[in-house]
Amino acid sequence: MVTFLLFLVTALAEIAGCWLVWSWLRDGGGAWLLLPAAASLALFAWLLTLHPTAAGRVYAAYGGVYIAVALFWLWGVDGVRPSRWDLFGAALCLAGMAVIMFAPRQG
Repeated sequence: MVTFLLFLVTALAEIAGCWLVWSWLRDGGGAWLLLPAAASLALFAWLLTLHPTAAGRVYAAYGGVYIAVALFWLWGVDGVRPSRWDLFGAALCLAGMAVIMFAPRQG
């Protein structure tokens, strides 16, 4: 559960940072948006280092959580409700994350 929550916070930091840059470029937002964007993306990178397993495994598993959180961002921030296919795809990604992170390993 701690792993999943850490991934959740990590995804929110990444999406928020990227969204702020997107808002600055796409919506003509002020350059001041780049400061919280940089802070959010730095937080994202730091949070990924808190996992005790190999970086490649963490990045692969994190991708599944990122997809699910991005769909909730789509709904909550962009106001677009995910389709049942979006949700089904996210469920598959979360299942993949669970296999990658929680499968029994030797040594």
